[in-house]
Amino acid sequence: MELNHLGLPVRNAQTSKRFYCEYFDFDSSSAQQYEDGTVMIRNAHGFDLALHEERGDLGSIPEFLHFGFRQHEPTAVRSLLDRLTLDGVQIVDRCEEWGHVSFKCLDPDGHRIEIYWERPG
Repeated sequence: MELNHLGLPVRNAQTSKRFYCEYFDFDSSSAQQYEDGTVMIRNAHGFDLALHEERGDLGSIPEFLHFGFRQHEPTAVRSLLDRLTLDGVQIVDRCEEWGHVSFKCLDPDGHRIEIYWERPG
């Protein structure tokens, strides 16, 4: 069994689509919009991200609730951290220790995203 789909409530599907395509390698040409307004985008690994516009407050998101993107090299984590920081994306956590490099940022709707590398083993 493989996890290959995540649905996120968002304020603006187009803004979120741009964010995930720009920083997390989702393909904007794969975008499909459904009758209910949900925008589905896919990455090269076949993972589907469903962005569904919600009216009003999205509610509070518990601090631990997050999803992550694994990188193959620690330099890729650091490079994306630098890029997001330069672009003003809010970084909420950083970790750099032997065998593990990670950070967490917030997407335009406050969803917590972890980007990490861990030494195989």
